Amino acid sequence: MDLLIPSGGLLFWMTLVFLLVFFILWKWGFPSIVKMVEDRKAYIDDSLRKAHEANEKLANIQKESESIMQKAREQQASILREASATRDTIVEQAQEKAREESSRIVSEARAEIEAEKQNVIRDIRNQVAELSVQIAEKILHEKLSNDGKQMELIDRLLDDVSSTVNNDSK
Repeated sequence: MDLLIPSGGLLFWMTLVFLLVFFILWKWGFPSIVKMVEDRKAYIDDSLRKAHEANEKLANIQKESESIMQKAREQQASILREASATRDTIVEQAQEKAREESSRIVSEARAEIEAEKQNVIRDIRNQVAELSVQIAEKILHEKLSNDGKQMELIDRLLDDVSSTVNNDSK
């Protein structure tokens, strides 16, 4: 039973050593341990705070990125609308220019056709006049083959001229 119950001297020295170790730990050990625990707690708190700030910054960056993407989409839509309007304007101008050019070409062709028509009519008139003179010449040559017919024609022409002069003078 001695093993289970310590003697008084042993109990005294054990208590004294325990108090001495406890005092040393209390004076130098526990403050160091507490300080390390507090430093670790501060480090963890600081890390948590920084992580929270980083999450907030990340959320802000995501919001800004979404905002920038939305603006980019709006600008893209605006640019596409402007490009479409410019394309429509260019096409319309090209069509108008083509219409003007075709009108000009048609009017030039009409003028050229009219000029050719006038030239052809003039040529036909000249040919008709030549043919008429040749036919008249042949007819007169045949009708005026004798002197009596020539004198009769001259008298008729003189009568026509004199009647025309008399009518004009009245």
